[in-house]
Amino acid sequence: MKPRLTLRWIVFAIAAFVMNFPVLATLVTAFKSSGEVSRNPSLWIEAPTLENFATVLTISDRLNVYHYLWNSLAAALIGSVLPMIVAFPMAWAMVRRGYGRAILFPLVVNLRALPLIIFAIPLYMMYATLGLLDTRLGLGLLLAIVNLPLALMLLVNAVAEIPVELEEAAHMDGARLPRLLFKVVLPLCRPALITTFVFGFITAWNEFLFGLMLTTREAVPMTVGASFFFATSGGGVQWGTASAVMVVAALPPLLLGLIMYRRITGSMVAGAVKG
Repeated sequence: MKPRLTLRWIVFAIAAFVMNFPVLATLVTAFKSSGEVSRNPSLWIEAPTLENFATVLTISDRLNVYHYLWNSLAAALIGSVLPMIVAFPMAWAMVRRGYGRAILFPLVVNLRALPLIIFAIPLYMMYATLGLLDTRLGLGLLLAIVNLPLALMLLVNAVAEIPVELEEAAHMDGARLPRLLFKVVLPLCRPALITTFVFGFITAWNEFLFGLMLTTREAVPMTVGASFFFATSGGGVQWGTASAVMVVAALPPLLLGLIMYRRITGSMVAGAVKG
Protein backbone atom coordinates (compact mmCIF):
# COMPACT_ATOMS: atom_id res chain seq x y z
CA MET A 1 0.00 0.00 0.00
CA LYS A 2 2.82 2.40 0.84
CA PRO A 3 4.54 2.30 -2.60
CA ARG A 4 1.15 2.84 -4.23
CA LEU A 5 0.46 5.85 -2.02
CA THR A 6 3.91 7.25 -2.78
CA LEU A 7 3.29 6.82 -6.51
CA ARG A 8 0.01 8.70 -6.21
CA TRP A 9 1.72 11.63 -4.52
CA ILE A 10 4.42 11.67 -7.19
CA VAL A 11 1.81 11.74 -9.96
CA PHE A 12 -0.13 14.44 -8.09
CA ALA A 13 3.01 16.56 -7.64
CA ILE A 14 3.94 16.26 -11.33
CA ALA A 15 0.40 17.13 -12.44
CA ALA A 16 0.24 20.10 -10.06
CA PHE A 17 3.61 21.37 -11.30
CA VAL A 18 2.65 21.06 -14.97
CA MET A 19 -0.73 22.77 -14.51
CA ASN A 20 0.73 25.59 -12.43
CA PHE A 21 3.93 26.06 -14.42
CA PRO A 22 2.75 29.32 -16.10
CA VAL A 23 1.82 30.73 -12.69
CA LEU A 24 5.16 29.72 -11.20
CA ALA A 25 7.07 31.14 -14.17
CA THR A 26 5.22 34.46 -13.86
CA LEU A 27 5.81 34.64 -10.11
CA VAL A 28 9.51 33.85 -10.45
CA THR A 29 9.99 36.34 -13.30
CA ALA A 30 8.40 39.08 -11.18
CA PHE A 31 11.34 38.83 -8.75
CA LYS A 32 14.07 38.92 -11.42
CA SER A 33 15.86 41.97 -12.74
CA SER A 34 15.74 42.77 -16.44
CA GLY A 35 19.26 41.49 -16.95
CA GLU A 36 18.59 38.22 -15.15
CA VAL A 37 15.40 37.62 -17.12
CA SER A 38 17.37 37.76 -20.38
CA ARG A 39 20.21 35.50 -19.27
CA ASN A 40 18.41 33.18 -16.84
CA PRO A 41 15.04 31.86 -18.10
CA SER A 42 14.89 29.08 -15.48
CA LEU A 43 12.74 28.99 -12.34
CA TRP A 44 15.79 29.67 -10.21
CA ILE A 45 16.32 33.25 -9.00
CA GLU A 46 19.96 34.29 -8.66
CA ALA A 47 19.36 37.72 -7.10
CA PRO A 48 15.76 38.35 -5.97
CA THR A 49 14.60 41.94 -6.34
CA LEU A 50 11.46 43.97 -5.65
CA GLU A 51 12.33 46.49 -8.35
CA ASN A 52 9.54 45.31 -10.66
CA PHE A 53 6.90 45.67 -7.95
CA ALA A 54 8.24 49.12 -7.07
CA THR A 55 7.86 50.11 -10.72
CA VAL A 56 4.30 48.80 -10.84
CA LEU A 57 3.24 50.46 -7.58
CA THR A 58 4.76 53.84 -8.50
CA ILE A 59 2.22 56.28 -9.90
CA SER A 60 3.14 57.92 -13.19
CA ASP A 61 1.29 60.21 -15.57
CA ARG A 62 0.07 57.31 -17.70
CA LEU A 63 0.08 54.37 -15.29
CA ASN A 64 -1.78 54.22 -11.97
CA VAL A 65 -2.24 50.67 -10.70
CA TYR A 66 -4.27 51.87 -7.69
CA HIS A 67 -6.79 53.49 -10.02
CA TYR A 68 -7.11 50.29 -12.03
CA LEU A 69 -7.52 48.22 -8.86
CA TRP A 70 -10.25 50.52 -7.57
CA ASN A 71 -12.08 50.38 -10.89
CA SER A 72 -11.99 46.58 -10.89
CA LEU A 73 -13.11 46.41 -7.25
CA ALA A 74 -16.08 48.73 -7.81
CA ALA A 75 -17.16 47.00 -11.03
CA ALA A 76 -16.67 43.51 -9.55
CA LEU A 77 -18.72 44.35 -6.46
CA ILE A 78 -21.58 45.65 -8.60
CA GLY A 79 -21.24 42.68 -10.94
CA SER A 80 -21.37 40.14 -8.10
CA VAL A 81 -23.81 41.67 -5.58
CA LEU A 82 -26.47 42.92 -8.01
CA PRO A 83 -27.09 39.46 -9.56
CA MET A 84 -27.72 38.05 -6.08
CA ILE A 85 -30.24 40.79 -5.31
CA VAL A 86 -32.08 40.13 -8.57
CA ALA A 87 -31.74 36.34 -8.66
CA PHE A 88 -32.80 35.57 -5.07
CA PRO A 89 -36.50 36.57 -5.37
CA MET A 90 -36.55 35.20 -8.92
CA ALA A 91 -35.28 31.84 -7.70
CA TRP A 92 -37.90 31.65 -4.95
CA ALA A 93 -40.72 32.55 -7.34
CA MET A 94 -39.55 29.93 -9.85
CA VAL A 95 -39.25 27.15 -7.26
CA ARG A 96 -42.28 27.84 -5.06
CA ARG A 97 -44.69 29.41 -7.55
CA GLY A 98 -43.40 27.92 -10.80
CA TYR A 99 -43.15 31.32 -12.50
CA GLY A 100 -40.83 31.10 -15.52
CA ARG A 101 -39.45 27.70 -14.53
CA ALA A 102 -40.26 26.11 -17.89
CA ILE A 103 -39.15 28.92 -20.23
CA LEU A 104 -37.43 31.83 -18.46
CA PHE A 105 -35.03 29.74 -16.35
CA PRO A 106 -33.48 27.70 -19.20
CA LEU A 107 -33.46 30.80 -21.41
CA VAL A 108 -31.46 32.86 -18.89
CA VAL A 109 -29.08 30.02 -18.03
CA ASN A 110 -28.40 29.15 -21.66
CA LEU A 111 -27.58 32.76 -22.49
CA ARG A 112 -24.31 32.25 -20.64
CA ALA A 113 -23.35 29.58 -23.15
CA LEU A 114 -23.29 32.13 -25.98
CA PRO A 115 -19.97 33.82 -26.80
CA LEU A 116 -20.01 37.31 -25.30
CA ILE A 117 -18.47 38.85 -28.40
CA ILE A 118 -21.81 38.67 -30.25
CA PHE A 119 -23.20 41.27 -27.81
CA ALA A 120 -20.28 43.67 -28.31
CA ILE A 121 -21.63 45.96 -31.03
CA PRO A 122 -25.21 46.43 -29.76
CA LEU A 123 -23.95 46.93 -26.20
CA TYR A 124 -21.44 49.54 -27.29
CA MET A 125 -24.10 51.46 -29.24
CA MET A 126 -26.54 51.27 -26.32
CA TYR A 127 -23.92 52.42 -23.81
CA ALA A 128 -22.90 55.31 -26.07
CA THR A 129 -26.54 56.43 -26.22
CA LEU A 130 -27.03 56.17 -22.44
CA GLY A 131 -23.73 57.81 -21.55
CA LEU A 132 -22.41 54.72 -19.74
CA LEU A 133 -19.18 54.37 -21.68
CA ASP A 134 -16.05 54.58 -19.52
CA THR A 135 -17.98 54.45 -16.23
CA ARG A 136 -17.65 52.01 -13.33
CA LEU A 137 -21.43 51.76 -13.12
CA GLY A 138 -21.75 50.84 -16.78
CA LEU A 139 -19.05 48.17 -16.55
CA GLY A 140 -20.52 46.83 -13.32
CA LEU A 141 -24.03 46.56 -14.78
CA LEU A 142 -22.72 44.62 -17.74
CA LEU A 143 -20.78 42.27 -15.46
CA ALA A 144 -23.95 41.76 -13.42
CA ILE A 145 -25.74 40.59 -16.55
CA VAL A 146 -22.87 38.22 -17.29
CA ASN A 147 -23.11 36.74 -13.78
CA LEU A 148 -26.90 36.55 -13.60
CA PRO A 149 -27.27 33.06 -15.17
CA LEU A 150 -24.85 31.47 -12.70
CA ALA A 151 -26.44 33.27 -9.76
CA LEU A 152 -29.92 32.18 -10.80
CA MET A 153 -28.88 28.57 -11.29
CA LEU A 154 -27.15 28.30 -7.90
CA LEU A 155 -29.98 30.00 -6.01
CA VAL A 156 -32.72 27.97 -7.70
CA ASN A 157 -30.96 24.80 -6.57
CA ALA A 158 -30.50 26.23 -3.07
CA VAL A 159 -34.16 27.22 -2.65
CA ALA A 160 -35.29 23.85 -4.02
CA GLU A 161 -33.36 22.08 -1.24
CA ILE A 162 -35.15 24.00 1.53
CA PRO A 163 -38.05 21.96 2.98
CA VAL A 164 -41.30 23.66 2.08
CA GLU A 165 -42.62 22.74 5.54
CA LEU A 166 -40.39 25.44 7.06
CA GLU A 167 -42.02 28.09 4.94
CA GLU A 168 -45.49 26.72 5.66
CA ALA A 169 -44.81 26.85 9.40
CA ALA A 170 -43.59 30.45 9.14
CA HIS A 171 -46.68 31.33 7.11
CA MET A 172 -48.95 29.80 9.74
CA ASP A 173 -47.18 31.91 12.37
CA GLY A 174 -48.25 35.00 10.46
CA ALA A 175 -45.09 35.72 8.47
CA ARG A 176 -45.80 37.75 5.34
CA LEU A 177 -43.85 37.28 2.13
CA PRO A 178 -41.01 39.80 2.80
CA ARG A 179 -40.41 38.38 6.27
CA LEU A 180 -40.64 34.83 4.93
CA LEU A 181 -38.01 35.55 2.30
CA PHE A 182 -35.54 37.48 4.43
CA LYS A 183 -35.99 35.80 7.82
CA VAL A 184 -36.51 32.17 6.79
CA VAL A 185 -35.32 31.51 3.23
CA LEU A 186 -32.38 33.93 3.02
CA PRO A 187 -30.42 32.58 6.04
CA LEU A 188 -30.81 29.03 4.72
CA CYS A 189 -29.45 30.14 1.34
CA ARG A 190 -26.37 31.78 2.84
CA PRO A 191 -23.87 29.12 1.66
CA ALA A 192 -25.21 29.39 -1.90
CA LEU A 193 -25.10 33.18 -1.70
CA ILE A 194 -21.47 33.08 -0.62
CA THR A 195 -20.62 30.75 -3.50
CA THR A 196 -22.52 32.99 -5.90
CA PHE A 197 -20.66 36.06 -4.65
CA VAL A 198 -17.21 34.47 -4.88
CA PHE A 199 -17.70 33.03 -8.36
CA GLY A 200 -19.34 36.25 -9.55
CA PHE A 201 -16.57 38.43 -8.12
CA ILE A 202 -13.81 36.33 -9.70
CA THR A 203 -15.61 36.27 -13.06
CA ALA A 204 -16.19 40.02 -12.97
CA TRP A 205 -12.62 40.78 -11.86
CA ASN A 206 -11.13 38.70 -14.67
CA GLU A 207 -13.32 40.16 -17.42
CA PHE A 208 -11.17 41.65 -20.19
CA LEU A 209 -13.24 41.93 -23.36
CA PHE A 210 -15.84 44.42 -22.17
CA GLY A 211 -13.30 46.25 -20.03
CA LEU A 212 -11.27 46.85 -23.17
CA MET A 213 -14.28 47.73 -25.29
CA LEU A 214 -16.31 49.94 -22.94
CA THR A 215 -13.59 51.87 -21.07
CA THR A 216 -10.91 54.26 -22.22
CA ARG A 217 -9.52 56.17 -19.21
CA GLU A 218 -11.67 56.75 -16.13
CA ALA A 219 -13.03 53.22 -15.60
CA VAL A 220 -10.23 51.06 -17.01
CA PRO A 221 -10.18 47.80 -14.99
CA MET A 222 -7.07 46.04 -13.73
CA THR A 223 -7.13 43.39 -16.46
CA VAL A 224 -6.90 46.06 -19.14
CA GLY A 225 -4.65 48.40 -17.17
CA ALA A 226 -2.14 45.61 -16.64
CA SER A 227 -1.53 45.44 -20.38
CA PHE A 228 -0.34 49.07 -20.34
CA PHE A 229 2.74 48.02 -18.33
CA PHE A 230 3.97 45.65 -21.04
CA ALA A 231 5.13 48.12 -23.66
CA THR A 232 8.23 50.25 -23.15
CA SER A 233 9.45 53.40 -24.84
CA GLY A 234 11.90 51.31 -26.85
CA GLY A 235 9.17 49.06 -28.19
CA GLY A 236 10.23 45.95 -26.24
CA VAL A 237 8.59 44.19 -23.33
CA GLN A 238 9.82 44.46 -19.77
CA TRP A 239 8.99 40.92 -18.73
CA GLY A 240 9.78 41.49 -15.08
CA THR A 241 7.42 44.46 -14.83
CA ALA A 242 4.77 42.63 -16.85
CA SER A 243 4.99 39.65 -14.51
CA ALA A 244 4.82 41.84 -11.42
CA VAL A 245 1.67 43.62 -12.56
CA MET A 246 0.05 40.28 -13.37
CA VAL A 247 0.85 39.06 -9.86
CA VAL A 248 -0.71 42.21 -8.37
CA ALA A 249 -3.77 41.82 -10.57
CA ALA A 250 -4.25 38.20 -9.54
CA LEU A 251 -3.95 38.75 -5.78
CA PRO A 252 -7.50 39.99 -4.93
CA PRO A 253 -9.47 37.11 -6.53
CA LEU A 254 -6.82 34.62 -5.37
CA LEU A 255 -7.06 35.75 -1.75
CA LEU A 256 -10.86 35.78 -1.89
CA GLY A 257 -10.92 32.25 -3.26
CA LEU A 258 -8.49 31.00 -0.60
CA ILE A 259 -10.39 32.65 2.25
CA MET A 260 -13.77 31.35 1.07
CA TYR A 261 -12.57 27.94 -0.13
CA ARG A 262 -14.12 25.92 2.69
CA ARG A 263 -17.45 27.70 2.45
CA ILE A 264 -17.55 27.23 -1.32
CA THR A 265 -16.81 23.52 -1.21
CA GLY A 266 -19.30 23.02 1.61
CA SER A 267 -22.12 24.70 -0.28
CA MET A 268 -21.33 22.91 -3.54
CA VAL A 269 -21.71 19.46 -1.95
CA ALA A 270 -24.49 20.40 0.46
CA GLY A 271 -27.15 18.60 -1.52
CA ALA A 272 -25.03 15.73 -2.77
CA VAL A 273 -25.84 13.44 0.18
CA LYS A 274 -29.40 14.54 0.66
CA GLY A 275 -31.42 11.38 1.21
